[in-house]
Amino acid sequence: MTVRALFAATEGDWADYQVCMPAAFAAAGLDVDLSPGHAPGDVDYIVFAPNGPVKDFTPYAKAKAVLSLWAGVERIVGNATLTMPLCRMVDAGLTQAMVEWVVAQVMRHHLELDDQILRQDGIWRQKRPRMAQARPVTVLGLGALGAACVKALAALGFPVTGWSRTPKEVPGLVRSCSGPAGLADALRGAEIVVLLLPLTAETENLMNAERLALLAPGAVVLNPGRGPLIDDDALIAALDAGRVGHATLDVFRVEPLPSEHQFWAHPKVTVSPHVAAFTPPETASEVIAENIRRGEAGLPFLHLVDRKRGY
Repeated sequence: MTVRALFAATEGDWADYQVCMPAAFAAAGLDVDLSPGHAPGDVDYIVFAPNGPVKDFTPYAKAKAVLSLWAGVERIVGNATLTMPLCRMVDAGLTQAMVEWVVAQVMRHHLELDDQILRQDGIWRQKRPRMAQARPVTVLGLGALGAACVKALAALGFPVTGWSRTPKEVPGLVRSCSGPAGLADALRGAEIVVLLLPLTAETENLMNAERLALLAPGAVVLNPGRGPLIDDDALIAALDAGRVGHATLDVFRVEPLPSEHQFWAHPKVTVSPHVAAFTPPETASEVIAENIRRGEAGLPFLHLVDRKRGY
């Protein structure tokens, strides 16, 4: 029997996925009619992106699940019209992309490459580099992305502390902290902190003035997670005072980041235009196909969102 899947993302996404996704369906043995133009009453699954056309899910009464192409679900999880199961994107390609970005930025700051690259002034300055073992790194968020980054950084020799809402064991961690009390322990003395938390009411402005002050003097903040995890004004104040040495930010409260925003011109801020972890259509299509296969077989969906937790 043919399954009808509505592609409810952007036109640009459709250009990428209209070839990859049918190929993934065929490989999974599925007969899926994928289209951005299905009538709401005919739709069995919604392949969704929050910046796409669907905001009201009420007409899609027959739909068995909403399958997001994005890892983050904060823009949809509170939608009162969304009554069917919601699955977020957890994808090996996205995870690999995030690991590459995080490792690159950690190494950039660990080796102080900016000084070497940006100060080509004819003066020979030698400085003995520190070993990774002497550079404590903290990763906030130990989900699929955070755990993968922990493993990669630990393999390079960094002593990595991790923090999550509930206790988690991840290979490579020197310390695993959890809960409100554990957050202070995880941040205290960190020289590099990587933010990979979901955005919830509990994590918004998590990195405020009090928590930024726990970091080692001159620490580096890397945020490829969610823009509102950081109190922007508190970060600027910490940078100006020298308590934080640099911030490399890939995500922001407003995107694209407005040209007049103070981050663009601040000498201790690197703006990265939300490029840390694009989801490759080829591998994301396989995740969507697997979830439709599961739905049709009556099996539990992968990566089902807990509405109460918000992720």
